[in-house]
Order: sequence, then structure tokens, then C-alpha cells
Amino acid sequence: MIIETLSTFPSMYDSVMGASMMRIAQEKGIISFKAHDLRDWTHDRHRTTDDDPYGGGDGLVMKCEPLFEAYDDLTCGAGADGEALPRPCTIFLAPHGRPFDDALACELAREERLLFVCGHYEGIDERAYALADRTVSLGDYVLTSGELASMVVIDAVVRKLPGVLGAPTGAQGESFADGLLEYPQYTRPATFRGRDVPAVLLSGDHGAVARWRREQSLERTARLRPDLLDAADLSDADRRFLLRLADGSGR
Repeated sequence: MIIETLSTFPSMYDSVMGASMMRIAQEKGIISFKAHDLRDWTHDRHRTTDDDPYGGGDGLVMKCEPLFEAYDDLTCGAGADGEALPRPCTIFLAPHGRPFDDALACELAREERLLFVCGHYEGIDERAYALADRTVSLGDYVLTSGELASMVVIDAVVRKLPGVLGAPTGAQGESFADGLLEYPQYTRPATFRGRDVPAVLLSGDHGAVARWRREQSLERTARLRPDLLDAADLSDADRRFLLRLADGSGR
């Protein structure tokens, strides 16, 4: 997968994309990453990417001219080998976008090339949104920049790509992968300050462990995020367990 970003602060990506799984994914050739500097598409000596908003108001608005010019160059250019690149799925990060979730991460993980356009200051000239294939929001709050939001999306998407995580099925059991919160995890020591690891996890009975994990996932979701249960893929056994939880009978 080719991942690119377009922003006024491309150096913000250095630490995130140069460490941990993002670095390993690049070393393995699973992804290639490039942070483009929007100022490279400006034509004044100050390399201006923003201006005062029409109609007045606080803050500065990112200009549409450099965004359109950058988009034209990046979507029509060729790779290092001279071959034409696939057209990117262009993603804008903005409060009015589709809320980001695991399902959207899975959709984006199927793309060949992603281009993240990152706003800053008060926002982006509305005309630039004509370039977007998707507009994405992390939630009902405001960040200083789209770079921060794009890092979260990139991380969540790259985790879905085969070969990135150490285990072949590493992302399959995580929270939200099947519509539920993940079950509790434990490691050594078996006892710490009077708190024991559940005995079933030490039993060696893989069937019992699997059942315990599923039930813990159901219980945690019902307790903390019951809204997720409406869309979760539940078996008859899952539903029976949830009914027992609801009437207080437990298992």
C-alpha cells in the first residue's frame, strides 16, 4: 500500500512513522510512506498556505490553490520506476466527516493508495473538499491539526494489512474487530499483590479458554458499550449468555 500525506507540517510524521509497527511495515515493504509539504505548491516568497476568512472571523483558512495544484501533481504523477501510480483514495480529516471506526479502517485497508489531506488553523477553504473521496472525523472534538488525526487513521489501517502484526491473526481478536470489546488480557506473574490471573487461563484447556474469552468480551461490551451489541454478529449461545447476564443469573 502507498500512503501519502499532504500538510503544512510534514515533519510531524517523523517519529510516528519511524518507530514500532509503522517502521517495520515499511522495512518489510508492506507500505511505502511519503509526507508531502503543501508549501511546495505555493508561489510567493513566504510560501503562504492560509489567509483571512471571507466574511470576517477568528483564525486563518487554508487556501484552495495549493491544495488543488498539489492534488493535480500527486494524482497524475508516476512512481520512482516511471510507472503510473494507482489513483489515490483521497481522505480529508474534518469534524463533519464520517466517524472513524473499525469498519472504515477495514475498508481503507483494501485500497492500493491513500492520500491524506490535513487541515490546520481554522479550517480548509470549502471548495477543496471537491477533491475528497472520503471525509473522516475521529470524534466530536477539535484537534490542532489534521496531521494528528491522520496518524490515528494510518495506524489503525496499517494494522489490518497482512504481515504487519507479529501473529497472522493478530488483528482479528482486537476490540471492535467482531463488533465487541476485547476480553481482558493477563501475563506473568500469575499472582501479583493478591490479585490472581483467572484459573481458566492457566488450565491448558483451549476450549474453556476460548469460551471464557468470548463470555468476557460479551460481558465487558454489555457493561461498558451496550450500543455495540445491536450491530454485533452474535450466535445463539452469545444471546443466551447475554440473557443470563441481564437477569443476574450469570453462567
